[in-house]
Amino acid sequence: MEINWFIVAVFLVGAIVLLLYLIKKNQKDKKDVTQFFNTDTTVRKESELDEDDGY
Repeated sequence: MEINWFIVAVFLVGAIVLLLYLIKKNQKDKKDVTQFFNTDTTVRKESELDEDDGY
């Protein structure tokens, strides 16, 4: 039984390309999620006092 090196090479190149694509996409998603969680999305009522303002 002989190994078909052409098919093995095509499979390995495809796996490497897929891996690189997933790493690139993950880095972009990580950047977007970090930016989302770092933004202040809380809505403050004007009647609330700030902790720093005092009474």
